[in-house]
Amino acid sequence: MDLKEIQNLIKFVSNSGVAEVKLETGDVKITIRTTLEGNTPDITYVQQAPMQHALAAPVAAAPVAAASAAPAAPAAPAADDNSKYVTIKSPMIGTFYRKPSPDKAPFVEVGSTIGKGDVLCVVEAMKLFNEIEAEVSGKIVKILVDDMSPVEFDQPLFLVDPS
Repeated sequence: MDLKEIQNLIKFVSNSGVAEVKLETGDVKITIRTTLEGNTPDITYVQQAPMQHALAAPVAAAPVAAASAAPAAPAAPAADDNSKYVTIKSPMIGTFYRKPSPDKAPFVEVGSTIGKGDVLCVVEAMKLFNEIEAEVSGKIVKILVDDMSPVEFDQPLFLVDPS
């Protein structure tokens, strides 16, 4: 399926009033979802690699992994430095926001003292804004994600010093 066919499909779906269309052709899967506001399409493309390539990749990667094992050792002490901190992670996939709205101040900054249950940020998922609350009391040591960045499930967002 080429780009022109995909563009025509998007136009057709947005004009038809259908909420969602899934199309599977060979190794290409396309899902087009339209929203009620303005009928703008939300498109997800997934292309699966043939099995032959997937099996060959681990064999080729093994020598590279062995060569990179030596440089990884100096990075271990840095991880130990962060072991005294509590990591607050994203409970969902979405977009990370440090502020309740664009014209307001951020919920927390580095150095802010927080209590259990304080709102640290908002993660927007499917037009729903979910407040992420502190699991522990302490002081924000590091903010690990930029404002308005996409985040994954279980991705670290903040480091908190509980002492």
